[in-house]
Amino acid sequence: MDDTIVYISTSLGVGAIAIIRLSGPKAIEIVNKIFKGKDLTKVDSHTINYGYIKENDTIIDEVLVSIMRAPKTYTTEDVVEINTHGGMATTNKVLELCLTNGARLAEPGEFTKRAFLNGRIDLTQAEAVEDIITSTTDKSLNLSMNQLTGSLKKLITDTRKTMVNLMANIEVNIDYPEYEDAENITIPLLKEKLVPIKNKLSKLLEESKNAKIIKDGIDVALIGRPNVGKSSLLNLFLEEEKAIVTNIAGTTRDIVEGQTIINGIKINFIDTAGIRNTTDVVEKIGVEKSKQMISKADLNILILNNNEPITNEDKELLELIKSKPSIIFINKNDLEPKLDLEQMPNIVQGNTLSLEGIKDLKQKIIEYFNLEKIEVKDATYLTNARQNALIKNTISYIDQALEDIENEVPVDMIEINIRTAWDTLGEIIGATYKDELLDELFSNFCLGK
Repeated sequence: MDDTIVYISTSLGVGAIAIIRLSGPKAIEIVNKIFKGKDLTKVDSHTINYGYIKENDTIIDEVLVSIMRAPKTYTTEDVVEINTHGGMATTNKVLELCLTNGARLAEPGEFTKRAFLNGRIDLTQAEAVEDIITSTTDKSLNLSMNQLTGSLKKLITDTRKTMVNLMANIEVNIDYPEYEDAENITIPLLKEKLVPIKNKLSKLLEESKNAKIIKDGIDVALIGRPNVGKSSLLNLFLEEEKAIVTNIAGTTRDIVEGQTIINGIKINFIDTAGIRNTTDVVEKIGVEKSKQMISKADLNILILNNNEPITNEDKELLELIKSKPSIIFINKNDLEPKLDLEQMPNIVQGNTLSLEGIKDLKQKIIEYFNLEKIEVKDATYLTNARQNALIKNTISYIDQALEDIENEVPVDMIEINIRTAWDTLGEIIGATYKDELLDELFSNFCLGK
């Protein structure tokens, strides 16, 4: 990392301002070459300096330049941020001048990658940066901020410290059995130390189920025969005309999606094509997509019309959702009933024309996912599949160690699984990592971050 990188850190396109960020040993020197104003090599750190960006004698833009000297910066390197007017031509010209004078174009997430490699943040905090950028609700933002401030890092670090102390005592007991200051590691004591660690990690894993809901939201599929009110229900939830509503069966031929917020959680509503037997090629594809969505969704809302007897398509849908999270919405409850509701579990009655039952349906969703009890404040969660998988692997190694204890395996053999568990925990925070992991992780970041 002896080179200097540069990219635009604000969104690309026209805006009031744009920020071109540089990081590296020559960041200040490079900008000073194209800056007309104070000598940037002599100004104090963490100052904003007024002047102009110039190309030879031609002024390109009036700017503010922030100078931040190592190590108290985002990357721990010298960092310079050029605040320009947000026109695309101006921004690109300033970027071009930085490149011409010795900087290279940053890779996706490279600023944050440097922050990690230079020891300012760990991997969980690096992942939190990307999560903050993509947060769409207050709760998902709070979740990401908790991780950025190091709540998960502390839990993992403290757990690894307990494990390394345990391993150190095992080593001393093996190599220096006469050493009096070392805790005598017996088989019962090993179990006593490992079980609380396993319980703590298992609790973290269980509680982190809420993190997916907070971060990604809940996918709710609206399913049913054509013309039962799926699109109308979607529009009511979104409070906008997202889906086309007509009296013609089969109007919705593809999946239509929209989002709303319920109790601080993003709900992704998916209006599916009406499921029926059809010879229409396009509609047939839509029906197949609908059936696939049933298995993928976190929750299915099956819409049935109160004034229509149950059909074979309805029976098929009831069978499909039988073992899946589902709510049945009985539409047109003001008309003469022709459905046997006794045989249907978890129902809400209402009317998409009068809005009756919509509030009850929202409450059902809240209750189904315990949304009222999901709190982020001071909570520590795993926020992605990588972290979840590593915690599961850690628990499996601890389980193996506990099994070895029960089978009276020699303590030095038991230590192997403890050490592997410790290493696996280290992968979460980046204490141990492979270059391929970093490449994959940071490739998902935007350029300039």
